[in-house]
Amino acid sequence: MFIERYLRLVAGTFVILSLALSRVHSEYWLLFTGFVGLNLLQSAFTNWCPMMTFLKWAGVRSCGEVYGGSRDGA
Repeated sequence: MFIERYLRLVAGTFVILSLALSRVHSEYWLLFTGFVGLNLLQSAFTNWCPMMTFLKWAGVRSCGEVYGGSRDGA
């Protein structure tokens, strides 16, 4: 799997987890949901997200590193 797919997996997991925690623990967990959403929004414009840094440190490669360019044609 590539960094782009891991990024979506982590973001989706964080959103679902924070929504569940807001129901059973505290509504303040919705602030974390908003934080994830804002990061996804800014990454649409900058093509960078803080989680990408952690994933690169973990050795996950991007599509561009493997295929020599973007797979989505951009």
